[in-house]
Amino acid sequence: MTRGQLREVSLYLLHEIAPEVQLQDLSPGENLCDALGLDSFDFLNFIVAVHETLRIDVPANEYSELATLGDCINYLTRAYEGGT
Repeated sequence: MTRGQLREVSLYLLHEIAPEVQLQDLSPGENLCDALGLDSFDFLNFIVAVHETLRIDVPANEYSELATLGDCINYLTRAYEGGT
């Protein structure tokens, strides 16, 4: 998957969790929880959705590596390339 495709999948999954927010205004460096008003349960749902959709395991000690959209894309790209 390309970085662009991973970005689109991430945005889709975030929209499923927070349909009321305007994702087009989200910058790559903004903290997802702060920018989208996600609580820890919402963020965990996002991690689960990433796993179910992309079949990428994200260990609990690496959740912080998906804190921003940019971080998320970087993490998922590394996972697709064979290692996180």
